[in-house]
Amino acid sequence: MAFETIISSVEANVGMIQLNRPQVLNALNAQLQSEAAQVLQEFEQSADVRCVIITGNDKAFSAGADIKEMGPRSAAGMLDRFNASILSTVRRARKPIIAAVSGHCYGGGCELALACDMIVASETAKFGQPEINIGVIPGGGGTQRWTRIVGKARAMEIMLTGNPITAHKALEWGLVNRVVPVEQYLGEAWKLAAEVAGKAPLAVRMAKDAVGKAQDISLENGLDYESRLFSLLFSTEDQKEGMRAFVEKRKPNWRGQ
Repeated sequence: MAFETIISSVEANVGMIQLNRPQVLNALNAQLQSEAAQVLQEFEQSADVRCVIITGNDKAFSAGADIKEMGPRSAAGMLDRFNASILSTVRRARKPIIAAVSGHCYGGGCELALACDMIVASETAKFGQPEINIGVIPGGGGTQRWTRIVGKARAMEIMLTGNPITAHKALEWGLVNRVVPVEQYLGEAWKLAAEVAGKAPLAVRMAKDAVGKAQDISLENGLDYESRLFSLLFSTEDQKEGMRAFVEKRKPNWRGQ
């Protein structure tokens, strides 16, 4: 299906969603969010996709929400918008998602990147939440994810000043996985996605689930949850294949079963 605001593709078990509104620095309007959410839902259902990349272009991952569209909305309208957004779809996704970020990554765009499981950034990437400058606060997870990742003091500075940080500062703070030259960031994201896509799909899904739970529950409950998922994997064909392949010193043939 052809889309107006995104470009999608699948190659070697990696699905890619490229935000494609370059004239407005990939601002997240309702159409883009709807189209990206639709493709991500299709990737979630496809056995051919084991890992997903979300990216923009060299100049901008996304400069944030489309303020012209958002400005006149009511409170009820904003609640409906969030429930149907790409942010909500990413939050519910079971498959790992990597954000490949270059240039502007602000506001809702930054929240989208942080909602992903890993971030590969170019040296030109800048991350920030400038919502305070237009009389609101982040509404797509910014206050919560920044605080969990970088701590209260740093999150407060980001939220209350609206000032962005560089890619290297984001790496220092633990916000991104790696920083590479701008001509390499998308290739580096593909390399990482391909490596993840080559692992046992059910184990990848459960590892993502367990790590996600670690932010929300106590250590004791998290250990119990991990143990249950670990034991459950022993009912899968992939577990038997993986351990058999290890003993036989060969590459496993994952089936996702």
